[in-house]
Amino acid sequence: MEKLVNIGQSIQIKGELSGNEDLTVEGKVDGKIMLKDHHLTIGANGRISAEIQAKTVMVVGEVIGNITADDKVEIAATGSMKGDIVAPRVVLADGARFKGSIDMDRKPGSPAPSAPPPAPPGQPGKPGGPPSFS
Repeated sequence: MEKLVNIGQSIQIKGELSGNEDLTVEGKVDGKIMLKDHHLTIGANGRISAEIQAKTVMVVGEVIGNITADDKVEIAATGSMKGDIVAPRVVLADGARFKGSIDMDRKPGSPAPSAPPPAPPGQPGKPGGPPSFS
């Protein structure tokens, strides 16, 4: 049986929040939320001002801060977010409010891919070289 952890509307947390189970937040969290391999739901009354790392994140309330997810970030029609998202899958429902950037190219936590080195110049008339006009 999976545990369900709920932070109620009247609860306020300042600092780092981490755990090994799914979490629903209906209150306020300021700081950092780390739920590796677990699901985080920001409920309709949830107000988060934090950096978030989780497997999946569902935003129904409000988030100010960056989200890094291993699987998916979803912002519901009633949700709002200001910050950057790094996740392989992102869903913005019709009516969702979002301001920031979305990076779906790289795996969360890995460094940005570097550009390949430029190809060395080739011989005239050969591939990679200047054209020859004989």
